[in-house]
Amino acid sequence: MKICVISFDFWGYDQYIVEALRTKNIDAHHIKIGDITHSGFGERAANAVSKIFLNKNLKKEKRQKFVTDSLKGLGYQDQVLVLNPDTFDLSTLEFIRKNTGRLITYLYDSLDRVPVEKEKLILFDKIFSFDIADISKYGYEKITNYIYLPYTSCNSQHPETDLFYITSYDNKRIALIKRLTKRLLELQLKFRIMVIGKKGWKHQLKNLFVAVPENLHIVFSIKKISHTQLPEYYRRSRVLLDLTREQQYGLSFRVFEAMALEKKIITDNELIKSYDFYNPNNILVLNENCSNLERSFFEMPYEKIPDDIYRKYTLDHWVNTVFKLNT
Repeated sequence: MKICVISFDFWGYDQYIVEALRTKNIDAHHIKIGDITHSGFGERAANAVSKIFLNKNLKKEKRQKFVTDSLKGLGYQDQVLVLNPDTFDLSTLEFIRKNTGRLITYLYDSLDRVPVEKEKLILFDKIFSFDIADISKYGYEKITNYIYLPYTSCNSQHPETDLFYITSYDNKRIALIKRLTKRLLELQLKFRIMVIGKKGWKHQLKNLFVAVPENLHIVFSIKKISHTQLPEYYRRSRVLLDLTREQQYGLSFRVFEAMALEKKIITDNELIKSYDFYNPNNILVLNENCSNLERSFFEMPYEKIPDDIYRKYTLDHWVNTVFKLNT
């Protein structure tokens, strides 16, 4: 069987899907357009001029051509999974459609946040979504993100801090971070927060806090941290924080990374209570002012998730479901 995954893959998660397929002796490949960028200053300058005067994005065109050329080289595929379908031209998706027996997509952003034109969506034989609102509204098949990390018992880790959080810059999240850090300080807990994004350099600590307490560790950075480095940060903390974006109704990868490493989660996503792995001992859903956060949540030991439930969220189960490998 020949299967191809086509995506932008900004965070680097999609390669795990290809690797999982290859362990099943499937001829699997990844066409990653996120790696295609300007080759130098000349191309960058030419693209800037083209966008201003011709309303043409040469880098986007280069990426679309990379997809079609790569697929031509690979030949006809039994199945193609397209992630981030919004990043592809309609003509590119139509070309992919002609070169596969089964075209599927997984939307791990809500359509409210990242719209996808109907002309594109009707090309797919199957649409999976992690977003409960989109599933209810459009009838897409529900599937969550997946556990891609190897299982690591909490007993084999030695946390140094009580809470760790890394996030892209977002006004909604910053507002909640203010309230949360105030509560964490009241409880005399140690924490580390990293805010990543181009806007971060403009926002110094004085813009968030009147005074900077000694045990507050918050870092603003414009440099993205590779997700392959994140597990080491996670292992150093007892609890992970996961705050939602505007119009997000699904579960982020943070939840599944926490499951793999047996870390507790603090979140503002009320919908997490509807999942079968939810355990109030392991997962705390914050109220608006964070007053329900107590030291006892950090002090009580992690309760292991039953094996049958855990397996439902592994990458192996995800791959079998999406590509119908057990049928």
